Amino acid sequence: MPISKSGWDRAPSGHRPVAGELPLADVQLRDLKKSFGSVDVIHGVDLSIESGEFAVFVGPSGCGKSTLLRLVAGLEEASGGTVAIGSEDVTRVEPADRGVAMVFQSYALYPHMTVEENMGFGLKMTGANPEMVRERVHKAAEILHLEQLLQRKPKQLSGGQRQRVAIGRAIVREPKVFLFDEPLSNLDAELRVKMRLEIAKLHNDLGATMIYVTHDQVEAMTLADKIVVLRAGRIEQAGAPLDLYSDPDNLFVAGFIGSPKMNFLRGTVTASGNGTATIALNDFDGTSASVPMSGTLKRDTPVLMGIRPEHFSTDGSASLETRIEVIEDLGGVSYGYSGADTDEPLTIALGENHGIKPGQAITARFDPDRAMLFEPDSERRIR
Repeated sequence: MPISKSGWDRAPSGHRPVAGELPLADVQLRDLKKSFGSVDVIHGVDLSIESGEFAVFVGPSGCGKSTLLRLVAGLEEASGGTVAIGSEDVTRVEPADRGVAMVFQSYALYPHMTVEENMGFGLKMTGANPEMVRERVHKAAEILHLEQLLQRKPKQLSGGQRQRVAIGRAIVREPKVFLFDEPLSNLDAELRVKMRLEIAKLHNDLGATMIYVTHDQVEAMTLADKIVVLRAGRIEQAGAPLDLYSDPDNLFVAGFIGSPKMNFLRGTVTASGNGTATIALNDFDGTSASVPMSGTLKRDTPVLMGIRPEHFSTDGSASLETRIEVIEDLGGVSYGYSGADTDEPLTIALGENHGIKPGQAITARFDPDRAMLFEPDSERRIR
């Protein structure tokens, strides 16, 4: 049942929540600010998250993504602006009355309680009907495949099972919005992939509004309906994962979204007009490429040309000469690195049967139509 301002409504006898029955609400942040003393952490964020949308806050450590999530949850008090969930302004509303449920990085399970008791504890403390609590717990256990584990204690569970219990504890509350604060950080690589798939399936099954914080852009790309890229307490860009990948607004987003990251090559404009700019690459003698753009650039203007590693291919119309120093063979794909001892090595996807050896000089071909141009100083995308 949905949350009321006075607490949990009592469920009719025999009521069993089903997928899609959760109360849905959008989330609206307007000029939201947070300061700790004289230090401004969140700088006037404006963001809309639609009902049923899976939004992921992503960015480097210290960018403000967890603080922004805590402002939505009510665990931090806003210094300015508003937070609205559904039609209600909850900026000054207590966390328990906002209709949100949060899943943390730490599982925060009571070691002396069983899985069933852990999942139902929050509802029990509100005075909810014991039969309703039992039904919600068993329905959540069914969704999360925990039915056989309900009588176990946390110490008898794997890390992934404990995280599912923590998610189940949120599900039984039937919140308007689920909040996840880096829930997979404590898991090993294989289990992270498995849990990522389970969370994606959970969203599909429940259709609930979810906000998820991670520093892992692969998690963001695979889970999100909408990615919100943050840097230094500001939104750099928000949109669908593939939109941010294929059409980034600036150098930061272009470099953050995509794995391995985009290559940025220093270049100079030699000609511009008729929908293209011809760029000579400074570090590759004799290499130039005509990149599509809508405007014009002055001759000798410095630019950065962005080329993704996976956009190098044997049929590209432009090419550069380089020496591959390090090769990572990953099975289905291999990556070659030129300038591996520098801060910004050139990364090239080589394909499965590349036949290239470390130390070998190669001609790397690419499609200039897929390249992007950026201003070196402002980092703004040149379109």
